[in-house]
Amino acid sequence: MHKLIKLLLILLLVSCSSAPHAGNRDVITVSISPFKYFVDAIGGSDYDVNIMVPAGADPHIYEPAPGQIIALSRSVAFVSDGYLGFEVTWLDRFYGANNRMKQVSMAKNIDLIKAQEHHSGEGEEGADPHYWVSPRAAFIMAANIKSLLTELKPENRERYEKNYSLLCDSIAMLDRKARVLFSGFAGKPFMIFHPALGYLARDYNLVQLAVEFEGKEPSPSYLKKLIDDSRSENIKVIFIQKGFDSKNAGAIASETGASLRSIDPLGYDWYRNVNDIIEAVHESLLKSRK
Repeated sequence: MHKLIKLLLILLLVSCSSAPHAGNRDVITVSISPFKYFVDAIGGSDYDVNIMVPAGADPHIYEPAPGQIIALSRSVAFVSDGYLGFEVTWLDRFYGANNRMKQVSMAKNIDLIKAQEHHSGEGEEGADPHYWVSPRAAFIMAANIKSLLTELKPENRERYEKNYSLLCDSIAMLDRKARVLFSGFAGKPFMIFHPALGYLARDYNLVQLAVEFEGKEPSPSYLKKLIDDSRSENIKVIFIQKGFDSKNAGAIASETGASLRSIDPLGYDWYRNVNDIIEAVHESLLKSRK
């Protein structure tokens, strides 16, 4: 409760403040690091980007620091995921701290997964929030950022269009790579602790087996089912997300002889991280072939 009181006081202070941003560039606040990649790729050096969830933090339960809220109060726009747990808790307060900033959800126009296996509290409709890991969704995300930046600085439209085209070219390379690498594995499963690759699996005809179930650690019966599934599908790799607890994934690995492999979908360098994930999933599928 004391954290909430402290935050409310900070919100009151920043919402009443009229102090201008000390730098020369406008500030855009984004929920997670990969969104900054898209703003930088299209906007170049036009904006300072304030990231609400720092590297290594869990965006489902994160609580913002005072400095982040102060930067938020000076932002011209907020780019949200729309379905991350911390946003459900804080988003209205963020907008209350700065009702002048534009509000953009990266989920706009994306075909969301509203499956049963989702984290409680991740949006009113329970959509899977991890769409940014799929190249197919990234095309739409890039278009959303281009529209925002063009609206903020219409005089830079031509440059933003050029940068957007270059970004789409790089996304297309990953899309082609995923289609080629996964073409021979239609319907094949891979296993991951935190279910962060649901859109990658759906968009490229794979099956994600998640150790976490409905945002909770697995029950003994579900853990047994995962171990049985892992053995029957000859799964040799279990993916764990950087910064997340790997205890239960390790238990399955020790029972089945699988290895653990770390991935970083929340890292800043979206292209490199998604490329690494695509290659890692492909390698795991190759190892699972009987």
